Amino acid sequence: MKSALRQILCLAALFAVLAAVSQARGATTPAAPVVIRDVLADAQTLARTHAGAKVMRIAGTSMLPYFGDGAVVVVTPIDEANLRAGMLVVYRNRFGETIAHRLVARQDSGWQIQGYNNSQPDSTLVTSANLLGVVYATFYPSSPGIPDERLAATAAPVAVALAAPAR
Repeated sequence: MKSALRQILCLAALFAVLAAVSQARGATTPAAPVVIRDVLADAQTLARTHAGAKVMRIAGTSMLPYFGDGAVVVVTPIDEANLRAGMLVVYRNRFGETIAHRLVARQDSGWQIQGYNNSQPDSTLVTSANLLGVVYATFYPSSPGIPDERLAATAAPVAVALAAPAR
């Protein structure tokens, strides 16, 4: 009898924990879709609170699950001396492309950088000369697919940072 009571109490405790987890998940799920216009407005509001911050849209998937195609990031300036391995930064590579990738290791002449899903590091090192900033915040619209001409009519121009294969 004691064994059966113990099993019932254990099951009741398990159901209570599962209910709490389920309720917590529901609290983090948006009640309505978050459209790109609202994401950009929120990102620009945050950027205005940090001197020199920029809002950028992401194109590509090399940085999933951190961010991917259609995500919006707020990039804040950072001194090269404050960089640490693992930070997500935006920089301009030797081809003139703006890239958002992860710092891997400090080298003598700069930082090695690599997309999270790329098999090899980028060919350009990050230095104070090409560093645009660190990813401070990431916003995710429910559906990134708004044509650029409609987006341009509703929001200030937003730069694009590539999360792409290494070059």
